[in-house]
Amino acid sequence: MNGHYARPAGIVRGLHVITEAPGVRGAMGHEEIVREALSGGARLVQFRDKSLPKDEFRNMAFRLRDITSGLAVFIVNDDLETALDCEADGVHLGQDDMPLPMAREIAGDRLIIGISTHSLEEALAAQAGGADYIGFGPIFNTATKDAGEAKGPGAIRHIRDKIKIPIVAIGGIKLENAAEVFDAGADAVAVISAISRAKDAAGAARRFVELFNRRF
Repeated sequence: MNGHYARPAGIVRGLHVITEAPGVRGAMGHEEIVREALSGGARLVQFRDKSLPKDEFRNMAFRLRDITSGLAVFIVNDDLETALDCEADGVHLGQDDMPLPMAREIAGDRLIIGISTHSLEEALAAQAGGADYIGFGPIFNTATKDAGEAKGPGAIRHIRDKIKIPIVAIGGIKLENAAEVFDAGADAVAVISAISRAKDAAGAARRFVELFNRRF
């Protein structure tokens, strides 16, 4: 176990870069996305690809763990077993994935566990269940995944005083609207296409990091 970043989740702040399947609307490959994001100052990376077979997903997770080791918090989407095996720092689970109590029982304190939420009720349940952070959204309209109607930054203000663990805002977040998301109370912004499909991904990551640093 590398142990560098596993809990507390106060490290879940700033820019949270999520990879996506290579080639989707011009997206770069996972390794390129991660290297560029790290070059731009990103220190929180999540590996996500629903299209890969299990063995390819595992192999890529191990490669990305090597790239991020000592440089960034590395989170694996959905796959708790792979997250543990590759010594990731965390796992991110959706509402339809492994239940949080089961994941915590298996992982113990070895992993940060994040939970996708789309309402105050889901956010409160995740917090009460021991999640280390919540993903919350979609904040703006997004074509990356079907997660329902955009909630707007005001939804973050609505839950901020009730949610004590970090809130990672997700959904259609770009450099042009990230400031109002941070100002609404988000601890981090999860960004997919704004990095993976950028012509200058390192530069895009750097601008997000600078924006966060100016506010905190």
